[in-house]
Amino acid sequence: SLIADPEKLKLGGERRKMTIMFCDVRGFTTISEALKDTPEKLTEIINILLTNLTKDVLDCNGTIDKYMGDCIMAFWNAPIDDEKHASNAVEAARRMILTMERVNQELKDSGKSQFDLKIGVGLGTGYCVVGNMGSDQRFDYTVLGDIVNLSSRLEGQTKTYGMTAVLSSYTVDELGEDEKEIGENILEIDKIKVKGKKDPEIIFGLASDKISEDEKKYVGNYLSAFRKGDLIAASSELDKLSEVAKEMKSFSSLMKERVAELQITGLPDNWEGVYEATSK
Repeated sequence: SLIADPEKLKLGGERRKMTIMFCDVRGFTTISEALKDTPEKLTEIINILLTNLTKDVLDCNGTIDKYMGDCIMAFWNAPIDDEKHASNAVEAARRMILTMERVNQELKDSGKSQFDLKIGVGLGTGYCVVGNMGSDQRFDYTVLGDIVNLSSRLEGQTKTYGMTAVLSSYTVDELGEDEKEIGENILEIDKIKVKGKKDPEIIFGLASDKISEDEKKYVGNYLSAFRKGDLIAASSELDKLSEVAKEMKSFSSLMKERVAELQITGLPDNWEGVYEATSK
């Protein structure tokens, strides 16, 4: 692209609809502390991990924006056009979940790590500006926009919901009819206000495998009761979910804790079924 148009090598950007990904290693601070006396071992582990996860992004037509320690920022639909940017990003996230299982086993078998490494992935889709940002002395090809901030916040919410990947509704809406297979791994999990944003967002969880019909039914029933403020019914539906849960087991446990806490503290005034996140 740069060879064809050298003028692109200057500060500035263009407006595009894109899908943004943030991927972060869970509990990396704890791992770093445990390996503080052997930093070279820590470096080897993180490099193996990032190499494997990066391959999943690149194989699904993604662009690596940057590495931030143990975090990967990537995007789709720039600089090369990608009409299926949302579905490619979702497929990359699904592959990354499976990759973690394989890499963990390989690291343990080789004796390089006994940690059960986990990741959190946030995906958002929307319009942003992509191009060369920075100064006259140094610039990077990157993206700016509200959806970038939202994607980062969704990554932070993965631990709140017990899901490896959390998607914005805009990403799910962008999936075409021919992406039904990956849609079987996606389920609405809440309506929240992420930290720093005023408007609530409907969010979805992505599982590595197909979510069963029973899981979908009980999660749907739970959300309906929760949004109506019927905490007893919401708790009952979560109990039913716990009995059948496979992909949604952690979600069920964490939401039980949330409902139990709200039963003690009481629902906020003017309850509208929107959970307000207090952490990033």
